[in-house]
Amino acid sequence: MAVIGIILSLALLIFMAYKGFSVIFFAPIFALLAALFSGMALLPTYTEIFLPNLGNYVKIYFPFFLLGAVFGKAMEQSGSAKSIAKTIVGKLGKDKAIFSVVLSAAILTYGGVSLFVVAFAVYPFAASIFKEADIPKRLIPATIALGAFSFTMDSLPGTPQIQNTIPMKYFNTDLYAAPVFGTLGSIILLVGGIFYLEWRKRSAQAAGEGYGTNHKNEPSLSDDENIPPMWISIIPLASVLIITLVLQKIIFPNWDILSWVTQKPYSLSKEGIVGSMNNWALIIALIIGSIIAFCINIKSSRNNLAKAINAGAIGSLLAVMNTASEVGFGNVIKTLPGFKSIANALININPNGSPLLSEAVSVNVLSGVTGSASGGMSIVLDMFGKKYAEWAANTGISPELLHRVASMASGGMDTLPHNGAVITLLGISGLTHKQSYKDIFAVTLLKAGTCFLLIFLQSIFHFI
Repeated sequence: MAVIGIILSLALLIFMAYKGFSVIFFAPIFALLAALFSGMALLPTYTEIFLPNLGNYVKIYFPFFLLGAVFGKAMEQSGSAKSIAKTIVGKLGKDKAIFSVVLSAAILTYGGVSLFVVAFAVYPFAASIFKEADIPKRLIPATIALGAFSFTMDSLPGTPQIQNTIPMKYFNTDLYAAPVFGTLGSIILLVGGIFYLEWRKRSAQAAGEGYGTNHKNEPSLSDDENIPPMWISIIPLASVLIITLVLQKIIFPNWDILSWVTQKPYSLSKEGIVGSMNNWALIIALIIGSIIAFCINIKSSRNNLAKAINAGAIGSLLAVMNTASEVGFGNVIKTLPGFKSIANALININPNGSPLLSEAVSVNVLSGVTGSASGGMSIVLDMFGKKYAEWAANTGISPELLHRVASMASGGMDTLPHNGAVITLLGISGLTHKQSYKDIFAVTLLKAGTCFLLIFLQSIFHFI
């Protein structure tokens, strides 16, 4: 009955998300439904399991959501995001419409812009060039997802997205962990994704299907002479990457803070200091990047500074609460008797080999259950992180590989219909799950498959 409850609650959560209902409201309801099937007390489950785990996720990761959203708003307000996307699309032309949109989203995401803001920034230009090239609009969500939600989110070394920051505290690594593994994965995802989307475009056009008519949320584009040039617009993005790298690789390693951060009132453990330093580096980089972005267009920023900051703060609350609610749901599920048997099966995958396969499967499954890459990965690493680290040490596997596999696997089956980013992306595009989710799911399968392919190749060639 416990396993049935888990399956039923997950299916209902996916269904309600598919229908457009908020996971913030329904995640606790279906978590309690699963608890009911296991004979657990409902209100204690809600107040002592669901809410504390929701709160703990917010405590740890809210700065990244907040600063990432504000940085994205600064890029948007200054016109930098628009300038970057518009320049790329203009240079490559309508014949390379899909690649243009993917590249635009990828640059913004790799620069640290929130995934949600990237979708808002890129969509108007994606719609414009898809319409000019007469490519079906239903392919836009999958195209943006390939650029923003795949290789630059969790595969490409150095990406400041949260999916690449979470493993740092568990394995004492940094954003650039396993560069060969991550770069190969990025290449496979980019080439494979473009190939698939181009094939879908040609098939649709061969069948006589064009952009379509009577769509919702069609952008009304107008010429904007006040946006900064491309070379200025990329300065905030470059600053986030460079500052993060300098702080993590040069300044913090030579900064003797052990004597005071391990004392009260901080009392950090020695093991947690490296991960905390990496987090501090990203926080500082996003703050500086936001200031630079606002300063790029002083006139616009001066008149709209409060509006931009408030919008970013409010948007970050919705994003972090969506994810935290799914984390709360996942943590209720993991306390159930039925989940223990599932967890034991996952951790015992390939028990005599490396931990990479077990980690990849576990993160994929939990990311799918929670509908959140960061949420599912957090649950797995909270449960099994130390065991994976010990297992890796005993089998000669680098902790950098554990970091990169966890990160890439989180971006596998996370984009099921109840995923917050998927729901937001479809809403921005004015499309439904029925119209566009098939192609989003194809990108999802490519993401998941790439991680397992690289694990297999790494077992043969032993690259990091």
